[in-house]
Amino acid sequence: MLANMLEAKNNLSRLVAAAERGEEVILARDGKPVAKIVPLRMARVAPPGSMRGRIHLSPDWDSPETNAEVAALFEASVLRGL
Repeated sequence: MLANMLEAKNNLSRLVAAAERGEEVILARDGKPVAKIVPLRMARVAPPGSMRGRIHLSPDWDSPETNAEVAALFEASVLRGL
């Protein structure tokens, strides 16, 4: 579907509904295509807790040694300017 700017201004709701139905909606200025109205595809977000049972942590993940190692990595990246 091709719509000029004046038509788009006056019928925006109809044009958006057409795009939502999967129709290609092209906007034109002086008969030349300049833009397209497309439906917004939202990313599906996993609900909280959906990874339960899929992630396994090492028993020492929060040990003083591991924390010191992580802190050293952060400090090294700050010194390198990362």
